[in-house]
Amino acid sequence: MQNLWDRIFRANKEEESLSAFLQRIAVFSHLKKRDFNYLKTLLHTRTYEPGEIVFEQGDPGSGMYIIRSGYVTLFTRDQFKRREDLSVLGPGDFFGETTIATPAARVISASCNENCELAGLFRSDLIAIAERHPVIANRILLGLTSVISERLQNAILELRKQQTTNGAS
Repeated sequence: MQNLWDRIFRANKEEESLSAFLQRIAVFSHLKKRDFNYLKTLLHTRTYEPGEIVFEQGDPGSGMYIIRSGYVTLFTRDQFKRREDLSVLGPGDFFGETTIATPAARVISASCNENCELAGLFRSDLIAIAERHPVIANRILLGLTSVISERLQNAILELRKQQTTNGAS
């Protein structure tokens, strides 16, 4: 009988912690607390093993992944299939968000460095949210736009800095 109660209370605790976890993700910063109960019903959580590929460069993209636990390396491959690591992301980070609004081929690859739990939010989920709860969808899109804008501005500044450094050499 104790196992039954453990499972019941553990499941509720995990759901609560998923909502609390999502509240710390920048893309969802415009959501109201009550919106997270609906959002978590649409997320697809999955565990990955060390070395497992989440997606490869060139794969069709249809959504984003949020790292709940573990570390993921983003990388590219050159024409000779040599791997070049770009970044290592950890809990609370997310990736693949550029394909959630517009499906496109992935321009990078992602692999898990260790056991990982990822939560996926895909374009079809966003469309479902827009149809059923347009206000929530607008809040998510506003958060997504803010994040992408900030990342684009940072990339432009970094390119300018590199151009200045290369021009001075």
